[in-house]
Amino acid sequence: MVQLVETPTSLASAGDTVLPPFTAASIFTEFHVASLVGLFLLVAGALYGYGVHRLRLRGDHWPAGRTVAFVAGGLGSIAAVTVSGIEAYDDTLLSVHMVQHMVLSMVGPIFLALGAPVTLALRTLHGPSRRTLLAVLHSRVVKVLTFPLVAFGIFIANPFILYFTGLYRATLEHAWLHEFIHIHFIVTGCLFFWPLLGLDPLPGRWPYPGRALLMVLSVPFHTVLGLTIMQSKTLLAGDYYPNLHLTWSNPWNDQVLAGGILWAGGEIVSVTMLGILVLQWIKQSEREARRIDRALDRQEAQEAARAAAATKLTGPADGE
Repeated sequence: MVQLVETPTSLASAGDTVLPPFTAASIFTEFHVASLVGLFLLVAGALYGYGVHRLRLRGDHWPAGRTVAFVAGGLGSIAAVTVSGIEAYDDTLLSVHMVQHMVLSMVGPIFLALGAPVTLALRTLHGPSRRTLLAVLHSRVVKVLTFPLVAFGIFIANPFILYFTGLYRATLEHAWLHEFIHIHFIVTGCLFFWPLLGLDPLPGRWPYPGRALLMVLSVPFHTVLGLTIMQSKTLLAGDYYPNLHLTWSNPWNDQVLAGGILWAGGEIVSVTMLGILVLQWIKQSEREARRIDRALDRQEAQEAARAAAATKLTGPADGE
């Protein structure tokens, strides 16, 4: 059964009569389908599917794993927290919002990067469209934003600015800003993970040791942020959550839970993405080793051919 979700303002005035206590079942019974993120999901999925279809029509191969990563892992995880009960409760419970934050800024972007949509677009587009995309990829703005240290700074600074200023409360009180923050989470996550884990061609990509170091450095910031929220003596968003008058939720306990989710979730995702990077590093090393072996084999074959040719030329002279 799909229940209508009212605004936080009406929820605050009506007590907890609008939304029932949050449970696992709520994820599947409360839906919020009309959103900017929902539109993004539909458009992105349709364009990606169209690109794969175009490649198959002309007989080109596109790895199924990339499609699964982009559609199921990337778009699917984002949909799971933006059109389900997670979205319905994300401005009611800080802990639910934090789950959404983690998925939108880390889980979704990682899988989107592994789907290599830019590579798919470059293989599908032709003429002016392809040249325009290449111009954008090599533009100064993209080079600056995707430079790992710049992306790292944006990714780390954003949550501290959001939660420890009046911005977070503003996102709870203004629907348009709430939607913007969702998009912002996705974009900043992509900026950080695309140069580190992505399979697309990007300018100025760091070698694997540098990428691994940057990922390791990102782990403590999530720990610090999570512990700070857990130990804070003030509520995030001030009296917003108490004014909802939910008899089934304690804002203080929920904030401690939210900080724990950010702390533990950040470490789990960071370790996972580091593992993915190590696997990519190993595969790249193996490809490089095979390339070197092939080059050596070609060199040996050429030297053997030259030696055989020299022997053939000098053979008659020796016989004389």
